[in-house]
Amino acid sequence: QVQLVESGGGLVQAGGSLRLSCAASGRTFRNYGMGWFRQAPGKEREFVATITWSGGYTYYANSVKGRFTISRDNAKNTVYLQMNSLKPEDTAVYYCAAGDGSNWYEYNYWGQGTQVTVSS
Repeated sequence: QVQLVESGGGLVQAGGSLRLSCAASGRTFRNYGMGWFRQAPGKEREFVATITWSGGYTYYANSVKGRFTISRDNAKNTVYLQMNSLKPEDTAVYYCAAGDGSNWYEYNYWGQGTQVTVSS
């Protein structure tokens, strides 16, 4: 069992940066790949980025590639999403999840989400 709590969301101007954190409980955190998804109002949940359990492999959605960076610290049971050059279209609730792949159904555990709002 893994419990996830996101933090770090907020309001930022276009071109700005935010760093999201996802703190995990449970000793099995390091056994899981981790991912970030987002959901804007009226839209489906969208894959953002994923990282393997070791941190050795990452994969990004085309819409965020080159602007966002996913990382993890297994000693701290935390995964991060550094978001730079933010755009208004990045506005969404961001969720972290434990699992692998780029599809939401490949993830078993989810956090409650943190709101990111990018103003133009």
